[in-house]
Amino acid sequence: MAALALGLAAAVSLGLARFSYALLLPPMRADLGWSYLTAGAMNTVNAAGYLVGALLMPRVLVHVDARHAMLAGGFAVAALLVAHGLVAGDAALYALRAATGVASAASFVGGGLLAARLATTAAGRGGLVLGLYYGGTGIGIVAAALAVPPLVALARPHAWQVAWWLLGALALVATLVTVRGTRGLDGAPVAAAARGHAPLAPLAFGLAAYLMFGLGYIGYMTFVVTLLREQGLGDAQVVAFYALLGLGVMASSWLWAGLLQRRRDGRPMSLLNALLALATALPVVSTHPVAVFASGALFGSVFLSVVASTTALVRHNLPPAAWPGGIAAFTIVFAAGQIVGPSLVGWVADGPGGLARGFICSAAVLAFGALLASRQRALAEAVR
Repeated sequence: MAALALGLAAAVSLGLARFSYALLLPPMRADLGWSYLTAGAMNTVNAAGYLVGALLMPRVLVHVDARHAMLAGGFAVAALLVAHGLVAGDAALYALRAATGVASAASFVGGGLLAARLATTAAGRGGLVLGLYYGGTGIGIVAAALAVPPLVALARPHAWQVAWWLLGALALVATLVTVRGTRGLDGAPVAAAARGHAPLAPLAFGLAAYLMFGLGYIGYMTFVVTLLREQGLGDAQVVAFYALLGLGVMASSWLWAGLLQRRRDGRPMSLLNALLALATALPVVSTHPVAVFASGALFGSVFLSVVASTTALVRHNLPPAAWPGGIAAFTIVFAAGQIVGPSLVGWVADGPGGLARGFICSAAVLAFGALLASRQRALAEAVR
């Protein structure tokens, strides 16, 4: 139950704060006259804010209880999402997306540390605990899939603003549930003198693969709804697609828990990146509904497990005192990839070939990430 309550923090910091944007992008782009580059840049500044937050969190967690940091980030996300619905200018939206990224990092890194600690107390079920935490993002994705489309279809100016208000309300409710469900978890700060040095050089292939993951996956999650709209999918089909993707995220907790528990090397990340490359290419190779929905189901059931695989890699290979630094290092390269990814895909999509070409570029990056991750050995082996 504690892992599920932590999962709601991931639902807020990723599902509602970041991935709901894919559903809002088509109506906002049409209403505000954005190019693909501008639309992607909105997620780029969100990722930049996330990077700032990730850089700050190791120092913050020396002085602040991880649970308090997680909850403060969740409440801040809720307020910022509501604020999205109060503006219509690009500059204000850029600022809000950036601030939301900072708050999301506080929630996600704090929650990730709590999940890693909780996993050590769940004998034989550590992989499941991590999967439940990261899989909680699917709750936010499903909630957004059901809530956003009816609101953006309202016959009123800037109807997309109402959707942001509801997303903020959902984030507030989820954070209040997390408050209650995580009482008693050990979030004590790690004293500066007690922090272990994270030997990151032997994890270089894992870090590089995770950078490729950040670059590649975010293009899909930013533009997939727009691509499906361009291919002629109706409202009901888009809702079903995104809900299926979210359900896949939730199911990933059980699908990959055993693999994350058993393996100490980069093989899980390699397999998952390869599957993501396939899922990203599917809707370009074929617009048949079977291929499209298979893409959503496969992508959803895999992509957050890549994130979980990094926490598992840190937990298996580093001493507990070094976990904050290790988790933060992976979070930083993840954020760096996300900064470049949306704008890169948007820039490619504004040229010949459109979004289809951008998706192929993302698939290629993910495939390269799979190759890099396959070279990552368990730390004990790497040190030898």
